Amino acid sequence: MTSTSTSTMRALLGGAGPDWEVRDVPVPTPGPGQVLVRVRAAALNRADLYMLQGTYSPDARTSELFTAGFELAGEIEAVGAGVESVGVGARVIGVTLGAFAPYALVDHRHVVVVPGTLGWTEAAGLPVGLATEYDALVTQAGFRAGQSVLVVGGTTSIGLLAVQLAKALGASRVIATTTSDGKADTLRAVGADVVVNTATENLAEAVGAATDGTGADIVLDHVGGPLFADTFLATRVGGTVVSIGRLAGAESSVDLDRLAFRRLRVLGTTFSVRTPEEIADVCAALVPEVVPAVADGRVRAVVDRVFAFDDAQAAADRMRSNEALGKIVLDMAGPVVGAPGTGPS
Repeated sequence: MTSTSTSTMRALLGGAGPDWEVRDVPVPTPGPGQVLVRVRAAALNRADLYMLQGTYSPDARTSELFTAGFELAGEIEAVGAGVESVGVGARVIGVTLGAFAPYALVDHRHVVVVPGTLGWTEAAGLPVGLATEYDALVTQAGFRAGQSVLVVGGTTSIGLLAVQLAKALGASRVIATTTSDGKADTLRAVGADVVVNTATENLAEAVGAATDGTGADIVLDHVGGPLFADTFLATRVGGTVVSIGRLAGAESSVDLDRLAFRRLRVLGTTFSVRTPEEIADVCAALVPEVVPAVADGRVRAVVDRVFAFDDAQAAADRMRSNEALGKIVLDMAGPVVGAPGTGPS
């Protein structure tokens, strides 16, 4: 294990105001069960903005400084005591608070080794989406090959991964929604069999036409708001709806008769209140089926734009605009430790 206590690095910190600030902070040293990752690229998530607002979880705080960022790609620089599952030099993706810095500490159970052929910016756009969508589709909804899947909010960064995962795992038909005809080609390119524009089409009618009138077996909803209530009629009798995101708002008026008469299972999911052990289980579940799909190209991150570390504010503004199609990524090649030669050695 390498001591790095006297080194500093430039990092993006939240908690001092409505935006991130670049400050010098100590390069961390991995403790028991932790790995130190040299971050090569890090991706933005809606949760990063929620953290700045103090609304990410019931326990969120913005009065204390924190190193921002949730997902990263990089190389293992050092390992703490008791870590045997991964070694120095391994190329990994991972989830941890503190990704927007040249070095980040990660629970060794929260990293996944990825192929060396995968570029850093693409790799950085994978961990949160893969964990979220695989957990929702397979672990929560109980997906089986041959079932149909409706992805509401298919052009969100994780929605694009959901479409690819469903296809890679053997879905009979994948239906994805958008509110822009201009984004339909992207959905088809990543594997959607049917694209529904919910701004101009009735969701239940369109999904019914695509499923011989039965509805989708599983619905993954990233939108919420009023449209959430419409997913009930778009789901087959006895099907499952998983609420993942709330881009259109956290409130929806639902018809309980539809819920009862169609005998639906409705599940909610978030990682903001998961325990480290639960997150570890989710990451481990990716290895058997998802990592091979990434390795052979069946599942890939769609990258909207790559920003330099020093342009992080522009990256945040891009996310706030709601115009991004795919992941917004920070290239961490530029930010280094505070002085030449002061990094881990």
